[in-house]
Amino acid sequence: MRAVDIIRAKRDGSALTHDQITWMVRGASDGSVPPYQLSAWLMAVWLRGMSPEETAWLTDAMVRSGVRVDLSGVPGVKVDKHSTGGVGDKTSLIIAPVVAALGVPVPMMSGRGLGHTGGTLDKLESIRGFRTRLTLDEYRQQVADLGCALIGQTDEVAPADRTLYALRDVTATVESLPLICASILSKKIAEGIDALVLDVKTGSGAFMVREDDARALADALVGLAERSGLRVAALLTQMDVPLGRMVGNALEVRECVEVLRGGGPADLVDLSVELAALMLWLGKGRVSMAESRDAVRGALADGTGLAMFRRIVERQGGDVGMIDDPATLPQAPVRADVLAPCAGYVARYDAGMVGRAAVQLGAGRAKAEDTVDPGVGVELLATPGDRVDAGMPIIRIHANSAADADLAREAVGAAISMSDMPPPPRPLILDRLGLARE
Repeated sequence: MRAVDIIRAKRDGSALTHDQITWMVRGASDGSVPPYQLSAWLMAVWLRGMSPEETAWLTDAMVRSGVRVDLSGVPGVKVDKHSTGGVGDKTSLIIAPVVAALGVPVPMMSGRGLGHTGGTLDKLESIRGFRTRLTLDEYRQQVADLGCALIGQTDEVAPADRTLYALRDVTATVESLPLICASILSKKIAEGIDALVLDVKTGSGAFMVREDDARALADALVGLAERSGLRVAALLTQMDVPLGRMVGNALEVRECVEVLRGGGPADLVDLSVELAALMLWLGKGRVSMAESRDAVRGALADGTGLAMFRRIVERQGGDVGMIDDPATLPQAPVRADVLAPCAGYVARYDAGMVGRAAVQLGAGRAKAEDTVDPGVGVELLATPGDRVDAGMPIIRIHANSAADADLAREAVGAAISMSDMPPPPRPLILDRLGLARE
């Protein structure tokens, strides 16, 4: 078998065989297929696409390029959640401990932020000492002991994905639906789960800005997950405005603790409850969605979820004092407020522009090798729909210097839309797919 023949076949629109796809993925793992040929193959896939069968074979080959974690020794249905990412999207830190505390194991491997979306690992690492790099043995044992582990992808899990993803990032092939789906689900399948909840976002602060594109991605992910043997439920959610009030790693951890204490912004609470309820419903089987929502809200109100989050932080080496007193989390030294340009209603904050301002401050990455500052970010003092007076502070910049704050203030100011009338409400959840339709 030769790479050039496989590249030519896909370039000319032919469907690839199981053996051809397996051979290419193996070559990505062991280096026997050079990067220039892998890049050509990725571009051919981007141009010609893949059938659902080809995509399933690609996903399976990527799973088998490394270790598929065996969690069969952990009782119960293992459930995870994946979000396509958005500005202020911090739900994993809320729902994972809540669902685990309610008796459904949550083995969660997460990623880092790139672009204007934050990463779960970056948020967790703003907690002093928190270890996101556990060995697979530590991961298995923690899921068995606590019912939850929050870690990054290990070297043993889907190594072909790392090679192919790095090439996609520099060859303008990131947006290919088959490649996106195989990348996401190969890691999720390899981590040892039985069921998956998907949060596919659309809007200015999402990976898929257009709703039609996000819906196509959600449909493709659900179909591939089902072909791969997972029970899957998906939500299509809006990301035109930031989720919650905080954008920035330590700021978002603080907001998650607020929700786990029974408070927090309504939009963040509502989405977290729905995602956690879906996970609980998939994991418990006979429990209805109404009962699942009630159980999740109860775990937020009585501190059960917070207690589990504290146990996870302690188990993974983090300073639990920062959970007990979130004011001890990293803080930027400079605060600067953005004032309402006129009296009226806050109609919208453009999530993409807010996210890019946060990256400019150091809260995210423009390139994979960039470092992240845990203390900086953007805080929304007023949210869409609020009535404000001219000159009232509506956004607070958390920065390392006055110069950084001035630049971010200008960028964030351009993201504000005002209105004489209250803006029409837009539903947070736009659609339900897979088992979420039931």
